[in-house]
Amino acid sequence: MPDLGAYAFEVALAYAGSFVILVAIIGSSVLQALRSKRLLDETERRTFDA
Repeated sequence: MPDLGAYAFEVALAYAGSFVILVAIIGSSVLQALRSKRLLDETERRTFDA
C-alpha cells in the first residue's frame, strides 16, 4: 500500500463510497431480475391457464 500522506482519509472515503455504490447497483440489479422473473412467471401462468 503506498503512503498517501495527508490524503489517506479522502482516498479511503472514496474507496468506501465506490464500494457502497457498487453494492447498491448489484443489489438493485438482482431485485429487478427477481421482479422481472416473477412477473414473467405470472404472465406465462395466466397465458397457459386461459
